[in-house]
Amino acid sequence: MSEHDHHAEEAPHSTFKGYMIGFVASVILTAIPFWLVMSDVLDSRNATVLVILGFAVVQIVVHMIYFLHMDFQAQGGWTMLSLIFTVVLVFITLFGSLWVMYHMNVNMMPSMMGG
Repeated sequence: MSEHDHHAEEAPHSTFKGYMIGFVASVILTAIPFWLVMSDVLDSRNATVLVILGFAVVQIVVHMIYFLHMDFQAQGGWTMLSLIFTVVLVFITLFGSLWVMYHMNVNMMPSMMGG
C-alpha cells in the first residue's frame, strides 16, 4: 500500500467530554432566555429581545464549535472562511434590501411622510 492510498482525516474529532460541554452550554443558553421571558425579568421589551438575540448568537457559536467542529484549523481554515463569506453576503442582502425598501417607500410616497 502506498502513501497515497491512506487518506488522513483532517476534521477534528470531539470527545464525549466535548459533546457534553456543548450540550450543557446549549441547555443553559436555552433555559436563560426562556426564564427571562416567562418570568418577565426585564421591564423593557426591547431589552429582552436584544438579550435573547445575544444568547442566540452565543448558542450558534457553541453549536459551530462543539457539534460542527468548525475552527480556523479545519480544512486549512477554508470552512471558517466560507462561513464568514456567507454571513457577510447574508448581512449585505438583508440590510441592503431593507435599506432599499425603506428609501423606495420614502421617495415614492412623499405625501404620506410627515405631510
